Amino acid sequence: MPAFLPDIVAAHRRAAADDRRDVDVLLARALELPPARPFAEALLEEGRRTADMPSSSLHDLAVIAEVKRRSPSKGALAPDLDPADVAREYARGGASCLSVLTDEEFFGGGAADLEAAREASGLPVLRKDFTVAPADVLDARLMGADAVLLIVAALSDEELASFHELAGRVGLDALVEAHDEAELERALALGFRLIGVNQRDLETFEVDPSRAERLATRIPAGVVAVAESGIHGPDDARRLAEAGYDAVLVGESVVTSGDRAAAVRALRGRPVGVGRRAGSDRASGTANVEG
Repeated sequence: MPAFLPDIVAAHRRAAADDRRDVDVLLARALELPPARPFAEALLEEGRRTADMPSSSLHDLAVIAEVKRRSPSKGALAPDLDPADVAREYARGGASCLSVLTDEEFFGGGAADLEAAREASGLPVLRKDFTVAPADVLDARLMGADAVLLIVAALSDEELASFHELAGRVGLDALVEAHDEAELERALALGFRLIGVNQRDLETFEVDPSRAERLATRIPAGVVAVAESGIHGPDDARRLAEAGYDAVLVGESVVTSGDRAAAVRALRGRPVGVGRRAGSDRASGTANVEG
C-alpha cells in the first residue's frame, strides 16, 4: 500500500482509541432520527428502462458527485468551496447522489460540509471518510449521511460485517470499496450489495483504467456497482457504463470544473450494459439493493 492509506487509517484508529463517548448513547440518538434518504435505490432510478430503451441496457449511468476540497496526492483542489453552492450545482447537472469528504486532517472536509451539501441539494449523501470504529458509523448517521463508506483494504472481515450490520440497523446504506479481485471476493462473501471498485492502485497510487472493467466481470447480478477514481469525462463514463457499472463516483474532474453542472451532465445518459454482468434478476431490472 502507498504511504497515504496506512497513515490515514492509523490516524483514524488513534482517534477512535481516544474517543471516550458511549456508543450506546450514540446508537440511541441515531435510532431516533427520521428515515435516511435511499442512496443505493437512487442510483438505479436514473433513466429506468422504458419500452424504447435498448434491450441490452437496464437504465442510464448515475453520477455520484463529490464535494472535495483537497487530497493527499493532488493537494488543493477547491479549498475555498462553498459546499451548499457546489451541491446545488451538482444537483442542477443531474447528480443522483452526493459524496462528501468529512476527513479534516487529510482532505480538509468536515461534518459541516456534509450537512450543508445535503440540505442544499435534497439528494442522498455518502459520508466519504475512513470508517474504523462503530462510532464512525453512528457519526455518519448523526451528521445526516444516508450512506457510509467501508474500505476493504482498511478493515478486517469481522469489522466489515459488524459495521455493515450496524449501518443497516440505523438505516444507512453501506458502500464497500474494493481495489482488486481478492478484496472484491471478500466483499461479496460478506453479502454486500452496494460495491465500489476504485481504479486507483494501492501500491503505486496511480489510476489503472482497466481495473474497473476487469473486475466488472466478477460482479454478480443483484449487486449495485459503482466505479470510482480516474473518471474524467464522457469517454470514461461510456466505457464504464458499457462494462455494466450502475454509477460512477467522480470528484476531482467535477469539483475543479469551471461549470460543475455541465461537467456532471456530460457524464450522464449512458445506457448501462448487462452483457458481462447478466443475471436473471438484473435482466428483469429487479436488483436487490438492500445493505
